[in-house]
Amino acid sequence: MARRAIHHDEPQRRQRSPIARHAAAGSQAVSLDPVIHERVRLGIVSALAVNEELSFNDLKRLLEITDGNLSVHARKLEDAGYVRCSKSFVGRQPRTGFKLTGAGRRALENYLERMESVIRSARQD
Repeated sequence: MARRAIHHDEPQRRQRSPIARHAAAGSQAVSLDPVIHERVRLGIVSALAVNEELSFNDLKRLLEITDGNLSVHARKLEDAGYVRCSKSFVGRQPRTGFKLTGAGRRALENYLERMESVIRSARQD
């Protein structure tokens, strides 16, 4: 087996091992906002980011989830200060509307930046 001689005038190239790359991506993934990271909540925040306001029924249809599921996840987002809920009546029909707050928009932007970083780390050779 031939050995390659190391010449001191050659720059040493250090490559991160696949394990190190995955560890870096994994540590970034751990720092993702757990409130937004859940699939339904990410869907709610994303939908509200591109719509000024959506009703309960609009979100339920868009995300194809049950009333109970939407209620639980919307409450978590509201408790975190990411979503504002308003209740009103249209005629005699109750209407629940949702808007993304400034904190919610910042949280989504931060989440997306971290996800992009995780993806970049995972794709590096």
